[in-house]
Amino acid sequence: MDAGRPQGGRHRLLIGGITPFSTVDWPGKLACVAFLAGCPWACPYCQNHALRKASAATLGEDDLLGFLGQRRGLLDGVVFSGGEPLVQPAVVQVAQAAKELGFLVGLHTCGAYPERLREILPLADWVGLDIKAPWDKYDDITRTPGAGELARASLEEALRADVELEVRTTWHPDLLSVEDISKIGHAIAEAGVRTWAVQAYRHIGTTGELANRTVYPSDVPGDLPGLFEHYEFRRA
Repeated sequence: MDAGRPQGGRHRLLIGGITPFSTVDWPGKLACVAFLAGCPWACPYCQNHALRKASAATLGEDDLLGFLGQRRGLLDGVVFSGGEPLVQPAVVQVAQAAKELGFLVGLHTCGAYPERLREILPLADWVGLDIKAPWDKYDDITRTPGAGELARASLEEALRADVELEVRTTWHPDLLSVEDISKIGHAIAEAGVRTWAVQAYRHIGTTGELANRTVYPSDVPGDLPGLFEHYEFRRA
């Protein structure tokens, strides 16, 4: 699944919306966020499920680059989010254009496209990578066969790169058990992850198919925070 129809011999970027200013999508940076349309996975807790289809796009790369051109000196960078931004081949070229305008580049990704992640990593200054489940439960969460292998390959790519990396795990108690969270934490720490954020499920903005239940900091096994240089529990 590659979103973005070829135009003039290259792909164009399909954007579902742009947040002009954000302090939460890239920790420590003031950035705008481009929410790209398209995603191959169907996680039931997704808060951007409306962006799963390429038809959700209302803007293009000219809108984003034009906006950035007017914000030089006012923003630190741009974050490519989604949907899944790496579903679109054009994101690499647009990230390069943003760098040439003087902006740092951040990326939110689920890890579904490890080869394209490898391509964009030399341009990225920060990556937020979702690790959604223990590897053997990935297909259940994403509802997509083979998703775990792709996410694991993406984690390996990100760890090999010279880039600031934050791994995030969204936790709904009906999808992941305490044992599952422990498996994730130990697996990614052993792989070399230094920054991990556990994100409590947020019901607002989802399809509503999951029960409105959440988790709390005390639910996280006590040994996990100490495995990381930087650990954070993000509340619902």
